[in-house]
Amino acid sequence: MGRRIHFVVDPQGWCCMGLIIFVWLYNTIFIPKVILFPHYEEGHISVVAILCYYFCSLFCIASLLRASVADPGKLPENPKIPITEREYWELCNKCNMMRPKRSHHCSRCGHCVRRMDHHCPWINNCVGEDNHWLFLQLCFYTQILSSYTLILDFCHFYYFFPLKKENWDVFVFRHELALLRISAFMGLIILGGISGLFYTQLMGIFTDTTSIEKMSNCCEDISRPRKPWQQTFSEVFGTHWKILWFIPFRQRQPLRVPYHFANHV
Repeated sequence: MGRRIHFVVDPQGWCCMGLIIFVWLYNTIFIPKVILFPHYEEGHISVVAILCYYFCSLFCIASLLRASVADPGKLPENPKIPITEREYWELCNKCNMMRPKRSHHCSRCGHCVRRMDHHCPWINNCVGEDNHWLFLQLCFYTQILSSYTLILDFCHFYYFFPLKKENWDVFVFRHELALLRISAFMGLIILGGISGLFYTQLMGIFTDTTSIEKMSNCCEDISRPRKPWQQTFSEVFGTHWKILWFIPFRQRQPLRVPYHFANHV
């Protein structure tokens, strides 16, 4: 579960994901070349600052790629329904397949997804039970990387000592101001958008509701947590070890929770 490759054929999703990868490549290439390496060579910053930036960049792109190709929880054509849980399954009126409650049919992907939260064009995939944890990591590391980039842009002009060994024959230094303005603009846009999304995702986990359930108003008392937050987060990330919640280089092992537990919606 959650280990199958899931590839969505959607040109709009490809364009959205390509735009995200372009922004990531832009900052990963130009920020170290314009700010980090020159200031490190002149002793203004330590190597730790460079390693931290590449660390955040690596975790960001890893969570993006894994979230985009991970199986979100697609139901098999002929699911085996335990006898004790048959009353907690229902028939989808779009694909005429049995599915556990709280599943949803994605019209863009053309199938039902367990505990589907929403379809995200930016990862060209659904966000469901098996890849929700990767989507949360993507939001988290994108915020960290965007904030770090904006701080470096600011410090380069207003805090760090001016560079003495600038090579004006190199393209990036001749167009330094324009490159960093573009970087700051993209950082502000992404940070503003992803912060709001990350907040709604966290609130959904705290209240044990999905975005679809909130929009359809099918949950009673959605503002009241149904479970302890540690339990809901552990179910999403597939482990009780909190340090592993931040690691995208692992396989999620779903906690065995019966479908009918808090699935009465």
